[in-house]
Amino acid sequence: MSTYADFLASKRAVAGGIAIDAGGLEVHPALFPFQRDLVRWALAKGRAAIFSECGTGKTLMELAWAQAVSERTGQRVLILTPLAVSHQTVAEASKFGIDAARAGSDGRLPDARIVVTNYERLHLLSIADFGAVVCDESACLKSFDGARRAEITAFMRRVPYRLLASATPAPNDYIELGTSSEALGYLGYTDMLHRFFANDRNNSATGRAFGKAAEWRFRGHAEEPFWRWVVSWARAVRRPSDLGYPDDGFVLPPLVERQHVVKSVTTPPGWIFPVEAVTLQEQREERRRTLAERCERVAVLVDDEDPALIWCHLNDEGDLLERLIPGAVQVSGADCDEAKEERLLAFAHGQIRALVTKPVIGGWGLNFQHCAHETFFPSHSFEQYYQAIRRCWRFGQTRPVTVDIVTTEGELRVLSNLQTKARAAEAMFGRLVELMHDALAVVSEGHLSELEAIPAWL
Repeated sequence: MSTYADFLASKRAVAGGIAIDAGGLEVHPALFPFQRDLVRWALAKGRAAIFSECGTGKTLMELAWAQAVSERTGQRVLILTPLAVSHQTVAEASKFGIDAARAGSDGRLPDARIVVTNYERLHLLSIADFGAVVCDESACLKSFDGARRAEITAFMRRVPYRLLASATPAPNDYIELGTSSEALGYLGYTDMLHRFFANDRNNSATGRAFGKAAEWRFRGHAEEPFWRWVVSWARAVRRPSDLGYPDDGFVLPPLVERQHVVKSVTTPPGWIFPVEAVTLQEQREERRRTLAERCERVAVLVDDEDPALIWCHLNDEGDLLERLIPGAVQVSGADCDEAKEERLLAFAHGQIRALVTKPVIGGWGLNFQHCAHETFFPSHSFEQYYQAIRRCWRFGQTRPVTVDIVTTEGELRVLSNLQTKARAAEAMFGRLVELMHDALAVVSEGHLSELEAIPAWL
């Protein structure tokens, strides 16, 4: 006989998947216990997302998941990575005895069960050759142009088994989780909005909470069902203790952020003293007007023999920094993909002392733990700052990491906005883990929440 609890359960939005039968199948023994739990859960789902902090072993988890899927299905698994990360992924596979190799630059498949390539080379491969796909640093998908993003999405839709991995799944607001859900084949972004959120364009408080998605807020009593739905296809982890394990080996060294406010030798047109740039146009003009002073300060800051990772945003910044810093090598957007990979890997291997590049080029997935000094010109993008800094400041780094943030009097508003976003993002990810675990407890214990309790009048 059907009960009211059964009726309520039938209305829950819980993502279904195509589970991998893992009976008798051991996941890779090198995994830490918390990593093993995540991989086994992702295998049981078939299509899942692991949102895990930088340095928590996402690459090994991806490889272990891919190995298990390939062994169970007998099909190849494709791992897509940001530029140059494919080399590090294959090196990690070799370290742990996992059969993985890079696809050829012409799309030729290697004699390996796990094929690794960059997102930029996906068009060279055929969907018919793979039974599963892994998207490493999946948050970077939104940084691609529309055509490439559509190509990746179309490829994934035709593969039965899928895994997303990212440290920043929703750096600005929870609504961005809809992009991940859509890529996995669950609720589409728009469907998610209309199911759990209401449109409220005039609510300024909502605007502060959701940023660019300011018009959307949770429907009444929809917040808890939303998180139950999210935990049905995703897990978020900052450190092992989030899953009840000790944090041994996963404690970050200190991060030292030093602010340098450079005084410009010129002033904005019509002014006899420096003024704060308010509009985006004024901020862009300020950045270009103070380009020389800012780059010269960076050159002084990295004038030693230690490795340095130097982030810029403008082509002119990169060109000047490369000239000012002896031995510096730039990776720019004008370089071909092969040249970008070669230089990024040369820096990773210690063959280049100072690397100059943009976060949109080298800010995803790469491991530069040999370097403990970075410089950064602030922008409004917290995600770019987070990903850039995490190339060096990540679990496994043994030294304190120093980040020199160089700005001007006119750009203090930009720096303040970046700092505000950083604090909000840290609080949000902590809240995301907390809410996901609360919702997970409700699902795993199999009881009704207070919102779903049977009404007294029944």
